[in-house]
Amino acid sequence: MSVTRQFKVKLFADGANLSEMLALYKNPLISGFTTNPTLMRKAGISDYAGFARQVVEAIPDRPVSFEVFADDIDGMLAQGRAIARWGKQVNVKIPVTNTKGEYTGPVLEALAHNGVALNVTAIMTVEQVKKVAHSLAGGTPSIVSVFAGRIADTGVDPVPHMIECRKVLRDVVPNAELLWASPRELLNVYHADEAGCDIITATPDILAKLSLGGKDLVGYSLETVQMFHRDATAAGFRIEI
Repeated sequence: MSVTRQFKVKLFADGANLSEMLALYKNPLISGFTTNPTLMRKAGISDYAGFARQVVEAIPDRPVSFEVFADDIDGMLAQGRAIARWGKQVNVKIPVTNTKGEYTGPVLEALAHNGVALNVTAIMTVEQVKKVAHSLAGGTPSIVSVFAGRIADTGVDPVPHMIECRKVLRDVVPNAELLWASPRELLNVYHADEAGCDIITATPDILAKLSLGGKDLVGYSLETVQMFHRDATAAGFRIEI
């Protein structure tokens, strides 16, 4: 994997396939890892804690985020403290609200002010970032994950949105890092970099496209034509004329 441009934004890999994670761990461009219960379920993982401990043991020197899935304050606190004990490199992912839409501020404040590094997740709005920033202020350095890709899915340009989120964090909680979550294409890495995000997390298929950065478009056009011709020939397609 090669990159023709030096990014300021840190690249985190998002996934739940241990072999893919270990392959990316060998790449010095990858600064950390994230996962979530949905990705782990899709990967067929049944032992949540067992898988997490495997990851922590295999990747001891880069941040890794694991998420709570309790839906009440006491449960989130208990799970968050348990996850934090898995390793010093672990960020505990706490959703910005529970499933009833109730803000998880009490959990953020309790954990962040007791030495637990957080990754506050599923954030969509600047107002949510403001609330999270005030909850984290004065606490352990943490990550604030704004789902820019999902924002874009609604037809809203996430770049100005992320720039505003960055300003909020700098003003209120400068030791928090802004993470661009759920990118949809390689271009989002450039967007995150230009918006001043600290981190972008991306799936292996997006990270694999980093080698295309700066690629000559005329050459890329020719490769595309050659691909179409090769596949038509291999398929034995015929048109009677």
